[in-house]
Amino acid sequence: MSKHYASIAFTDDVRTVQSEHGSDGFYGRKVAAGTASPGADPLTDDEKDYLIERDGFFLASVSETGWPYVQFRGGKPGFIHSIDDHTIGWADFRGNLQYVSTGNVSGDDRVAIIALDYANQRRLKIFGHARIVTVEEDPELVKSLTDDTYDAVIERAVLVTVEAYDWNCPQHITPRYTIAELESALSPLRDQLTTLQAENARLREQLANSQR
Repeated sequence: MSKHYASIAFTDDVRTVQSEHGSDGFYGRKVAAGTASPGADPLTDDEKDYLIERDGFFLASVSETGWPYVQFRGGKPGFIHSIDDHTIGWADFRGNLQYVSTGNVSGDDRVAIIALDYANQRRLKIFGHARIVTVEEDPELVKSLTDDTYDAVIERAVLVTVEAYDWNCPQHITPRYTIAELESALSPLRDQLTTLQAENARLREQLANSQR
């Protein structure tokens, strides 16, 4: 848990519930430490390396009516870029043209991100402020976030200034694997199967020849 995460996440209502369950003393000290230290928490190499390996994440924004909205953002691993120690960004691909997240952050730039590594049961949560950058505003930035090998229409870039983050408990994350993650385990099995099939064919031929 980064220094300021608790001071953002643990509101008075949250701390009331923590008090009811006996965890307010531990987390209260983290709230106090974060409140006493101004400024955003910098990303370390651990967070940067983790994010660049992800092929998707969940993005939460808040509408002007107060309703939260969660959307999945995906792409090839590497589509999430660490711009600097306080900023991440990605090229925003054309979707169903609802623009709910884009509209929400134009009114309230606060967002939350959850990036999951299902295979290794890891989860990173991020609080930040999002900013939309169009191609017309900064074509070089959008280009720097674009993967030319990925077949998608880029409409804009999204930059998120990170305020705080937390590596969440791995409990209850069901392990799931992408095709790429399975390939390293399946490839040797395919090779072994090919070898066994060839050996089986050779033995059958030897047996057939011996019976003539």
